[in-house]
Amino acid sequence: MVCLIETKRLQLCHFCLDDAPFVLKLVNEPGWIRFIGDRGIRTVAQAEAYLRDGPMASYAANGFGLYLVRRTADNVRLGMCGLVKRPSLPNVDIGFAFLDQHTGQGYALEAAMAVLNHAHTDLKPVVAITAPDNVRSIKLLRKLGLQFKEFVSVGEGQPQVKLFYPTNHSEVAD
Repeated sequence: MVCLIETKRLQLCHFCLDDAPFVLKLVNEPGWIRFIGDRGIRTVAQAEAYLRDGPMASYAANGFGLYLVRRTADNVRLGMCGLVKRPSLPNVDIGFAFLDQHTGQGYALEAAMAVLNHAHTDLKPVVAITAPDNVRSIKLLRKLGLQFKEFVSVGEGQPQVKLFYPTNHSEVAD
């Protein structure tokens, strides 16, 4: 397992197919389904396909992607955090999701700050999107120095999401 980023409590590592059972659990958490969307992943084989076609393909194509976040002290898998290049957005965006049992403990903020610090300067500004009613993510994005710019759609037939830019970015709306 390739671990790229370490913080005081966390390691952010490339996903591998052995992580499929964890991903299966994560993408079926109530918070994931409510705020990110139901991906229809119901089996370990489907979770493996998600990993191959998503994070692992992004590592090969872009040199970055979503990373497994695990706690250093005991190697427990907590969630995912990393960078995503969406065809519908002009900038790379940061994404994160954690098992419900590991939310509210500062892991998402710690992982996201580490990802932003690790991001190459040619990828900046790093933006973020979130569901309009995802209060916890909006609060975290503000702690990361991002602020709401506008509503956007990331795909045809998809609901609009809030797009956030770094506060020091000249195109941010008031």
